[in-house]
Amino acid sequence: MIDARGTAEHGRLEEADGSGVPWRKWGPYLSERQWGTVREDYSSNGDAWHYFTHDHARSRAYRWGEDGLAGFSDDHQRLCFSLALWNGKDEILKERLFGLANSEGNHGEDVKEIYYYLDSTPTHSYMRWLYRYPQSAFPYFELVHVNGGRSRHELEYELVDTGVFDADRYFDVQVEYAKATPEDILIRVTLTNRGREAAPIHVLPTLLFRNTWSWGDEVLRPRLARVEARRGLSAIAAEHDELGPRWLYCEGRPELLFTENDTNDERISGTPNRSPFVKDAFHAFVVHGKHDAVNPARDGTKAAALYRLDLPAGGSAVLRLRLSDVAPGDVADPFAAFDRTLSARKAEADEFYRAITPPSLSADQANVMREALAGLLWSKQYYNLDVDRWLSEHGVFPWVIQAPSIRNHEWFHMVNHDVISMPDKWEYPWYAAWDLAFHCIALASVDLSFAQQQLELMLQQMYLHPSGQIPAYEWNFSDVNPPVHAWATIFNYRMQVALHGEGDLAFLRRAFGKLVTNFLWWVNRKDRHGKNVFEGGFLGLDNIGVFDRSAPLPTGGHLEQADGTAWMAFFCQCMVDIAVELAADDESYDDMAAKFAEHFLWIAAAINREGADGMWDEEDGFYYDVLRLPDGGSTRLKVRSVIGLLPLCATTVLEPWQREHVPHTMRVLSERLKRMPHLSRSIHPGGRGELGHDARAIASLVNGERLQRILSRMLDETEFLSPFGIRSLSRFHADHPYSFWAEGQEYRVGYLPADSDSGMFGGNSNWRGPIWFPLNVLIIRALLQYYGYYGDEFLVECPTGSGRRMNLFEVAREISDRLQRIFLLDERGRRPVYGGSAKLQDDSLFRDHVLFYEYFNGDNGAGVGASHQTGWTALVAPLMQLFAELDARKALDLGNLGAKAHPPRVREEVAQRIAGDAGGAPLH
Repeated sequence: MIDARGTAEHGRLEEADGSGVPWRKWGPYLSERQWGTVREDYSSNGDAWHYFTHDHARSRAYRWGEDGLAGFSDDHQRLCFSLALWNGKDEILKERLFGLANSEGNHGEDVKEIYYYLDSTPTHSYMRWLYRYPQSAFPYFELVHVNGGRSRHELEYELVDTGVFDADRYFDVQVEYAKATPEDILIRVTLTNRGREAAPIHVLPTLLFRNTWSWGDEVLRPRLARVEARRGLSAIAAEHDELGPRWLYCEGRPELLFTENDTNDERISGTPNRSPFVKDAFHAFVVHGKHDAVNPARDGTKAAALYRLDLPAGGSAVLRLRLSDVAPGDVADPFAAFDRTLSARKAEADEFYRAITPPSLSADQANVMREALAGLLWSKQYYNLDVDRWLSEHGVFPWVIQAPSIRNHEWFHMVNHDVISMPDKWEYPWYAAWDLAFHCIALASVDLSFAQQQLELMLQQMYLHPSGQIPAYEWNFSDVNPPVHAWATIFNYRMQVALHGEGDLAFLRRAFGKLVTNFLWWVNRKDRHGKNVFEGGFLGLDNIGVFDRSAPLPTGGHLEQADGTAWMAFFCQCMVDIAVELAADDESYDDMAAKFAEHFLWIAAAINREGADGMWDEEDGFYYDVLRLPDGGSTRLKVRSVIGLLPLCATTVLEPWQREHVPHTMRVLSERLKRMPHLSRSIHPGGRGELGHDARAIASLVNGERLQRILSRMLDETEFLSPFGIRSLSRFHADHPYSFWAEGQEYRVGYLPADSDSGMFGGNSNWRGPIWFPLNVLIIRALLQYYGYYGDEFLVECPTGSGRRMNLFEVAREISDRLQRIFLLDERGRRPVYGGSAKLQDDSLFRDHVLFYEYFNGDNGAGVGASHQTGWTALVAPLMQLFAELDARKALDLGNLGAKAHPPRVREEVAQRIAGDAGGAPLH
C-alpha cells in the first residue's frame, strides 16, 4: 500500500478520527429506494414491493428513511437535500430513480435509469454524480410491459433499449458537492443539453426533513421557511431542535415552493388530508399546474427552489447553492468564494487519488479504480430500523407467547440507526453482513477507520443476536451469510499495521470476543450432528445448487455442505490469526489460539473423510455436497461449482514469529497429532510441521496433490477459467447438465453464463454460471497463501492444456488481470462490462464512465444483476492497487510474469500484502 498520508484529504481524516472534527457528518446518506423495502412494509402478507410502490412513493410519507436523486443528508438523515427534475413531458415529477419491482421483471427487480458515481473523497469533502435524463417522456409503462412479457431466457429490456437516448436527446445532470467546512456545503448543478435542438427543463433542488413527527412520538415538528436574502438570491431557513439552524442559499432568485412532508391520504387511501399541503405538492404544481397545492405562507417541512430553464442544443447551465450553518446576516455574499473553494476541493480529491493510485496503472486503469472507490463511498446510507417498534406496529409482541409468522420477529432486540455501506442503494438498499465484510476490504484502501467502524457495528449488541448470530439482511435477518467477518477484521488490523506501524489491539480484542460468540452459534446451530460438518443454507451462493438449500429437501434428510464446512475451517484459521496477534500482547490468548487450531483439525478431518460418503471425490478430484437420506444412505451431488473450490480457500500461512507467540498452541497441536495420527491425513503436510519456503507452516484443507487436481479444473477454460475470471459453475455443465430425481421430479443444474433460468430464490438471486468478485478474491488470496508456503517450486499449467507453467503468484496475477479486463478498454476500444449494447459501447460519453455490476457474464464479461453494486465489486480497486505494488517497488517489466522478471522476495512480500492476512512483515 502506498503511504499516502500528507494530502489535504488525509488531513481531514486525521482530524475526524483524532480530534472529532465532524468531516463525515454530512454525506450521500439518502437511499435511492425507500419504497418496496421491508422497513416500509405494513402489509398483512409481507409483500413489501406491492404494499409500498413507486407510484405511491411521491405521495406517501416514509416511516424509516428518505430517498432522492443525488441525495445528501446529515448522518441521521434529519435534513435531506436532493434533486427533482421535469422535462415538460413526463407524467410525474422525477424525484427518485425508477425500477421494476420483483414481480415485474423477467429477471427480478432492477433499476431502469442511467446514472454514475464519478467521484468522492472518504470524508465527502468533494463528490460528483451524473444522471442522464431523457428529453422525451420517460417510458415507465414500456419498461414494465416489455420486461413483463419476456421470459427468463431473454435479456432484460433496459432504458437504453427504448430509444430515449437516440440522437442524444437527453440532459446530462451533474451534481457536485464540496465542503467549505464540515457544516458548510457547496452544491453545483450543471445541466447540459446533449441533443441537437433546444429543450426545456425544470430543476428543483429540494430540501426536506425526514418525517419523524407522524408516528405517535412527542417530536417537535421542524420548520423550513423563506427568509430575506440579498439581491439576486433566494434563501430557505431550516430549524431543527437537534441540528440547529441551517440555511439553503439559492443563486438566481428561483421561485421557492413549500409544502409538508406528509402523506397525501386522499390519493393513497381516499380519506381526507389533515393538511392541504402534502408530500406530492411539487408534482401537482409543476406537472399539473395546481398552484394551490403549495403553501402560500411559504413554510413547511419540504421546500424546493424551482428553476425553469431552456437549454440550447449543446448548451449548459450552472446552478449554485449553499447549505450552510452561516446565517444571512453573517455573510455578505454566500457565493463570493464558491468557485474557488469548489475548485480547491476537486484538486484535493485529485491529489488524494494520485497518492493512492500506483504510478504504473494506465490512465484507463486509474479511472476505473477511482470510479470503483467513488461508487463504494457514494453507497453509504443511513439505515434506520427499530425492530421491536416495527413489530409492535404490526401487532406482534415478542414477549407474548404466540407463533408469529411475521418476518424477523426473533430480532426484536435490534435497533439500527447508523450510516452503513450498502450493496447497492437502489436494488439492495439494506445492509448484508457478508457483503459488508468485502466492502471493508475495499474501504480499507481509502478510509480504514470507517471500515473498522463498519466491522464493529455488526458485532454491537444492537445488531448481533443474543444467540451470537450476525444479522444477514432485512428480508430475513435469520438467513445465514458466510462467516467472513473474522477475515475482514484481521485484514483491517493488518492494514493498520502496514500503514501506521501498529494496529488497534483494543479493536481486535473487542471483535475477537464477539466473534467467539458468533463461532459458537455456528457450532451449536449449523453442525446438525456434532460431527464438524456444517450446513447453513444458501450461504451466499443462491441457486447454484441442485436444491434450495435453505428449504426442506424434497428427499428428506439433510445436506453436508462442502462450502459451509470450508467456510468454518476458514473461520477457525482467521480466529487463530487474531488470537496470535493478541497473544503477542497477552499470553492468555494462546489458549484461544489452541482452541481454534484444534477445531480446525476436527473440521479438516470431517471434510476430508475418506470413502464413498465423503465430500472429496477421488475419481473427479473435486469436493461436492453430500446428501444424507432419511434411510441412512447418502449420495454426492456432483455439481462442479464454487462449492467445490471453497475448500482451497481455507488456507493460511503461519510465519515463524507467529508460531513463537503461541508455544502452548504448538504443544497442543503436536500432542494431538501424536495421539491421533489419522488427523494428519486430513490436513496439508505443512500443518504437521513440515515447513515450506522461509520456514513457513501452512494450515490448509487441501494438500499439494489435491491442489494440483482442483486447479487443473479451475484453470481449464472449458470449465471454470473465463477470459474474465473464475466462473461460479463449470462450463462443463453446459453440455452435461447435472440431473437429480426425487419423488418423480427432476432437479437440474446446467451452466448459464449470466442470469439463471431458475426462479428458486426470486429477485436477482440468479447465479448459476457468472463471475462474481467475492469468491474470485478469496481464491486469489488462497493462491497467494499457497505461494507463500511453496514459493516458486510449485508450478501448474495455466490455462490447463496450454503448456504454459506458472507459479501460484503468477496464477493469482492472471486471475486478477482477467477480472480487471471486465472494465478496461479492449483492443477494439470496447469495455466487456457493457456487452453488446451499441449505445454504451460506441458513444464515448457512455462508454468512458463505468458501472460496477453485481456479477458478470461468464463468457463475455457483460455486467449482470444490480448495476451499481460497487460494494463488493469495488474489490477491483484494491486488486489493481496491490498487484501494482510491483511497479511501485520498481520491479521489472510488469508484462513479464516469469520468475526472472521479479525478484522472489518482492513477489513474496506483495503476495503477503495482497493476501492481507499473511503474517509477514508489513510493507511500507
